[in-house]
Amino acid sequence: MKRFGAIFIIIGVICLGVFGYQFLGHQQSQKQSLAQAEEKINQEVGLVGDRNAIETFEVEDQEAFATLEIPKLGKTLPVVEGTDPDALEKGVGHLSNSVHPDQDEQILLSGHRDTVFRDFGELELGDTFVVNMPYGEYTYEIRDTEIVPEDDTFVIGEMGEEVLVVTTCYPFHMVGNAPDRFVAYAYPVNK
Repeated sequence: MKRFGAIFIIIGVICLGVFGYQFLGHQQSQKQSLAQAEEKINQEVGLVGDRNAIETFEVEDQEAFATLEIPKLGKTLPVVEGTDPDALEKGVGHLSNSVHPDQDEQILLSGHRDTVFRDFGELELGDTFVVNMPYGEYTYEIRDTEIVPEDDTFVIGEMGEEVLVVTTCYPFHMVGNAPDRFVAYAYPVNK
């Protein structure tokens, strides 16, 4: 019986070690991406208000190019091009075939509930997101939310107006793969 107890303790310590290693790796990747995004924003500050720069703005896959502030949660997160696992490890992913702020269509951002969007369940209608781009700062107010199955892609597509759509896994405090997605629809505040 003592051997089984010792085996379970060893397994527990190994699991904690693996979790700690992964957590620290995610934290380091996000810090590097945030520094890269802030550098890009500061380097191109002269583009603010430049309509041509806004309409032709492009970034490379995996590049951190913007920040997402969530004032209610006191967070500033890096926005990285792409939504594959490598991009989501670095920060909030931007769906490559959606547009960027001030391009008058759907902007889709996605992130993990247990890394960048921890405490996301505290957000309410009326709360805001602030996206800082090399060509300006954009504030969006959450006006609607919904929960959809994980394979529901109807939330992605043209909306006919500028809408920041932010998604993460749901339920927020579930261990393992979540069956649903939480979707927040936020609209420009000063447009």
